[in-house]
Amino acid sequence: MSGTNPFDLSRHLSSEAKARVANPMKAIWKLIQQQPNVVMLANGDPHFSLYPIRKVDFEVASIENQDPVKSWTASRLSARTLLLTSSSSNRSALPLNLGLQYANGAGRPEAQRAAAALTQFYHAPPDHITTLTLGNFDGITKCLRLLGEPGDKFLADEFAFRAVTNAGVPQGIEWISVKMDGCGMIPESLEEILVRWDEGRGKRPHVLYVVPCGQNPTGSTLSLERRRKIYEIAQLYDLVIIEDDPYYFLQYPSDPNDSSLVPSFLSLDTDGRVIRLDSLSKILAPGLRLGWLTSSAAFHEHLIALTDSSTQHPHGFGQVFLAELLSEHGWGLAGFDRWVSSLREEYRRRRDFFLEEFERRIGGSGLVNARAPEAGMFVWIRVNIEKHPRYQNGINAGDGAAARARTNVAQLMQELFMCCLDSGLVIVPASVFALSGDSVWDDSAVPIEDRVYFLRATFAGTEEIMRKGLEILANVLQTFFAE
Repeated sequence: MSGTNPFDLSRHLSSEAKARVANPMKAIWKLIQQQPNVVMLANGDPHFSLYPIRKVDFEVASIENQDPVKSWTASRLSARTLLLTSSSSNRSALPLNLGLQYANGAGRPEAQRAAAALTQFYHAPPDHITTLTLGNFDGITKCLRLLGEPGDKFLADEFAFRAVTNAGVPQGIEWISVKMDGCGMIPESLEEILVRWDEGRGKRPHVLYVVPCGQNPTGSTLSLERRRKIYEIAQLYDLVIIEDDPYYFLQYPSDPNDSSLVPSFLSLDTDGRVIRLDSLSKILAPGLRLGWLTSSAAFHEHLIALTDSSTQHPHGFGQVFLAELLSEHGWGLAGFDRWVSSLREEYRRRRDFFLEEFERRIGGSGLVNARAPEAGMFVWIRVNIEKHPRYQNGINAGDGAAARARTNVAQLMQELFMCCLDSGLVIVPASVFALSGDSVWDDSAVPIEDRVYFLRATFAGTEEIMRKGLEILANVLQTFFAE
């Protein structure tokens, strides 16, 4: 991943990114890394002898068992463990005295190499560089600043995690929703938007944000065929793809004996137009707040400049942990792969339990239905709200975005949500994720405001939680539809 791709994507950079200059002190730091034996009279950080920390131990699950997650959860406090140690005196993958020093925006080289090795192991991108982040959301917001101008149009799924889309709004980014089906973003819908683009709306969109595996909230996963089509469209219309993929390792092929994962957009990228975001949040722990971004060299340099002038590099403890975990003294790449493979099977078991309980309690009611997600941790439940006695069609629903609605689906689903909440169940209504279309240009036969008849439920919890939650949902549905 040397970063020498000649394809010029500089037109996608924002004015902010082009105007930002590199932090000169960080440039000196990079030179120091090439000459580690120099005498330091330039730095402004405390000498490591004054750090009040000598050693850090991380006690993690052993991966000696073929199904380490099952052993870890079943044995609890008696489960076998592996001790990872970083100190300032003993041999470590990333010694503590280095891990707690200042670094440049890409992160400590030892941790950066560990993340790059993971990316190479699973995706083998032809020509990309890794930059550490404070988790995926940090990476996303930096991508928005890297690529977005006021008035720019970015593309995203019509149901999306709104914290992401909302993050771009203060920058003046406007979102264009792309239609989905049960298999995720529809390539033909994406292409239709670009083919029919009217310059009266402003510049044609140049960035596509996509969650390809276990999409939040729908749980949909793009097939390899769709990914290839979308990438071809991106090449044809010169789109940058932000591939946000926190659920990549939580894929559940229909054949349980099939351990293959759907190739990522990054693995298909020959132009350097994919910026991929990875995180430890869903596979280790969300509070680690450590992830990495993989991009072309051109984007990498601008991301470093942004990081050096904003958040700075990720925290040292997280970088030490990552370097030690993936070292020969820790799990290593093979051990990491065993862990995520085992984790995948644990989530598959929980998904199957959820769906069995769902079918047993409410599947035959005719009021709701759901399909098995191929990745992630969410089930997208279709509520057959048309069967409600107060359902109305052909109405004028209100002002603003709601004026596009021709049914009272949104109101009924809000009532259902409140009934669930009053009964002690938290489940998320689709309206929270709906990305409304442009009232002038969107000519959808059925606007998204009339298609918010879904609920998002998670199967990440215990069997007891799922059983109780579905029991409450079944009772609420029966009462709600019996009005």
